[in-house]
Amino acid sequence: MEINGRIKSIGKTNNVSDSFRKREIVITTSEQYPQHLLLEFVQDKCEVLDGYKVGQDVEIGINLRGREWVNPEGVTKYFNTIQGWKIKESDDSDSETVIKQVNPVAQDDDLPF
Repeated sequence: MEINGRIKSIGKTNNVSDSFRKREIVITTSEQYPQHLLLEFVQDKCEVLDGYKVGQDVEIGINLRGREWVNPEGVTKYFNTIQGWKIKESDDSDSETVIKQVNPVAQDDDLPF
């Protein structure tokens, strides 16, 4: 899967433990109702964000990750993560065109769903 958007922020690499590190990036999508999405790059993928700057239009290859956790009271909870694995510069005008062609919206419809 891929996500297109403009970089809103890029975090520094966070060494969570001796054997695990991650780096977070926030992008804003360029659709009718823009979304601010937090993605994380882990381990050796942290360096792929080097050289990118806030304001750049990018295309990010992603994997959706989910996990189950049972708390001490026995209640099961679920967590989702968007994990990036590649990034490249993109042309925002092309992605807007694709979104308009794929998701046409009536002009008088002001609802986000």
